Amino acid sequence: MKARLLDGKALAGRIEDTLRDEVQTFAKMVGRPPRLVVVLVGEMAASASYVKSKAAAAARVGIDAEVVRAPVTADTEQLVGLVEALSRDEHGPADGILVQLPLPTHIDTQRVLDAVPAERDVDGFHPENAGLLSQGRPRFVPCTAAGVQRMLIDAGVETAGKHAVIIGRSDIVGKPLALLFAGRGKGGDATVTICHSRSEDLAGICRKADILVAAVGKPGLVTAGMVKPGAAVVDVGINRVADPSAASGSRLVGDVDFASVAEVAGWISPVPGGVGPLTVAMLLANTLLAAELRM
Repeated sequence: MKARLLDGKALAGRIEDTLRDEVQTFAKMVGRPPRLVVVLVGEMAASASYVKSKAAAAARVGIDAEVVRAPVTADTEQLVGLVEALSRDEHGPADGILVQLPLPTHIDTQRVLDAVPAERDVDGFHPENAGLLSQGRPRFVPCTAAGVQRMLIDAGVETAGKHAVIIGRSDIVGKPLALLFAGRGKGGDATVTICHSRSEDLAGICRKADILVAAVGKPGLVTAGMVKPGAAVVDVGINRVADPSAASGSRLVGDVDFASVAEVAGWISPVPGGVGPLTVAMLLANTLLAAELRM
């Protein structure tokens, strides 16, 4: 392996150390810790696991986290009503409100997300927060996109004047990350290309990237032949694939063929242990910011 490892787990630990002190200061001033409320619909195993990891991380830094559960049979109106009740603090103070995705297919996801007040939208999905980000004055930045930028800054990967290619155009990762890379200042000033399922010559575009981010959910999509020597490769994908040699019968992999790409790239993030822990760390930072703005 030639590439330097972009260790998201270690960086997330350092971020948590800083947040722990800031949360203690907030709690002393206000008389209570910041509080995050997570809405979990149904019993999907992956979603429940993600929520558990978020609650555990919140506890580590002193943030009070509560999971409010709704049955899988809940409809859009019921979920909107629940979110509105949370915003009125009917379940206790709710500095940050997060609706765990994905929601069941019969739910209008956008309506539910839009019901979260912009000033408590710690996921950064509300149209107001998306608009502020597009204007270069972000309030809450989607957590994964913020984590990718923070990872590159921490590693000393230069973005100014570089060509950043993002595979994936989601509102959660691709689009907000493109705005961060194109924005002015540290971690920005890059020339950005967004690729997607209709892009022609994906491999050719990727080979021109100084910074390549894969965020589409396709195991092993990015191979060594698609990577410019010395490029920084960030793998946002989290995919579970069969593995008879594993005790569980499966394992987690990213969108990047890690072993081969690591021989070509200058930097590479692993899966797991890369972007995932940073996504949670950015959520905690957003929750503290939301609490501070409320006060």
